[in-house]
Amino acid sequence: MSLPRKLLALTTLISLALGLFSAPARAAPAAFTHPGVLVSRPQLDFVRAKVQVGAQPWKQAYDAMVSGSYASLSRSPKPRAVVECGPYSNPNLGCTDERQDAIAAYSLSLAWYITRDTKYATKAIEIMDAWSAVLRDHTNSNAPLQSAWSASSWPRAAEIIKHSYPNWPNSGRFGTMLRNVYLPEVSNGSHSNGNWELSMTEAAVGIAVFLDDKASYDKAVAKFRTRVPAYLYLTSDGALPRTAPGSGLDTRDKIVKYWQGQTTFVNGLSQETCRDFTHTGYGLAAIANFAETTRIQGQDLYPEIADRLREGLGFHAKYQMGAAVPSWLCGGSLTLGLGPITEVGYNHLHARLGHTMSNTEALTLRQRPAGTNSLFVAWQTLTHAGNPQ
Repeated sequence: MSLPRKLLALTTLISLALGLFSAPARAAPAAFTHPGVLVSRPQLDFVRAKVQVGAQPWKQAYDAMVSGSYASLSRSPKPRAVVECGPYSNPNLGCTDERQDAIAAYSLSLAWYITRDTKYATKAIEIMDAWSAVLRDHTNSNAPLQSAWSASSWPRAAEIIKHSYPNWPNSGRFGTMLRNVYLPEVSNGSHSNGNWELSMTEAAVGIAVFLDDKASYDKAVAKFRTRVPAYLYLTSDGALPRTAPGSGLDTRDKIVKYWQGQTTFVNGLSQETCRDFTHTGYGLAAIANFAETTRIQGQDLYPEIADRLREGLGFHAKYQMGAAVPSWLCGGSLTLGLGPITEVGYNHLHARLGHTMSNTEALTLRQRPAGTNSLFVAWQTLTHAGNPQ
């Protein structure tokens, strides 16, 4: 065995051992907290109180949400039985409609909780019922990713409505859709670029919470705990980044190729940094969102991913803010476009835990109020800015 292969094998064994010994004593909670996907009742109550008194940045963020198309009371859902999504949503047969309707349901659910205006709740229910009545499948190459993006937003909306609004007769049918249509697409993970599996695990854990499904929750957590170290590098990992189990990345050349040709590894570098910041943003958002959901459920995964997330956010925020790109990084050229993805991670690591995050702070403040990336990230300033809960 060559030296690089020996090093990789040793790193893998150490990683597995650390994973075994650092595993939490429990995974799925004895009883799930509801609402409990990305936002909890105390978090929502905090936001509601801030908006009601016109406090900033929450009021500005709320106004931006309700003035847009996602929270429109005249919105007409566009469900279909089969959503077909090819590479980069080409063909796009229901892909955009599904993602946007899912974000709309979440937006309307937030508006309902904050205002207690039943019109918002009934519109959210209308959208969710429309899709649960007809959706049966996702097809073509992007089916798992499309399912992940949509099913990251659906459970957030469904959790709020089911556990704060008194009348949703078809909530069971909606749960059946999540279990039968979405969960099979997202639960088994992916060895594509890391943002795929991270979004898939976020969707899977949200579905598990809504369904009170402990087995699916545990499966999502297990995948998350191996994928995050394989997506964000720390120098403590050694000479090469970690790899996800079953990835087949068993040589240095394969790892470098998977990391977009990057050969110099520094704290916070992502597997997709040299691809583009947009896809990297998807991965960072999914990591923070997943950790936030598990924290609400009483299993705080932030401690074991905190350094990676903090370094990852700071590293990319620095260049997103305009820092000069060194020649050793992606050949001296970066494709920016991180997106409105920093609030959740920044709030926990900085506002709750007190970590200094100057680059992330600067970018977060510049982007407020954070809107939506039209895929699965939405209204993070409203829900997480300075939220202590």
